[in-house]
Amino acid sequence: MRAVIQRVKQSSVSINNSTVSKIGKGLLVLLGIAKDDEIDDADYLAEKLIHLRIFEDENGKMNRSLLDTGGEMLVVSQFTLLGNCSKGRRPSFIDAADPEKANRLYEVFTDKVREKGVTAKTGKFQTMMDVELINDGPVTLIVESR
Repeated sequence: MRAVIQRVKQSSVSINNSTVSKIGKGLLVLLGIAKDDEIDDADYLAEKLIHLRIFEDENGKMNRSLLDTGGEMLVVSQFTLLGNCSKGRRPSFIDAADPEKANRLYEVFTDKVREKGVTAKTGKFQTMMDVELINDGPVTLIVESR
């Protein structure tokens, strides 16, 4: 699993000009699921992201986690994160999970985050979405389960 995470002041997902999910301060997670990913990858990544200390403390140091701050998470499935651009001029998505498996693990990941006490909202799987955000920092990181 590969996640591009962005610390945000707010973020939202719209479909056909209608907002379907919105969060305040927290993390926007663009989540790519590989064909060899399993439930252990979802467990690892959920645990990692909710405890990752990327929010500022009272001294301005990145020392607080999503759990510490009471922040929210917006999770957007994005298979293009598994695109391989090393050959030719068109990305290859051969490493991306098939839609059925990807959707299942996307839901497992989101459920794991919720089980840990974080409010997690989602986009709509396999749908063209408009994602808006106000990046806080900016802080943008890539986290992988392997």
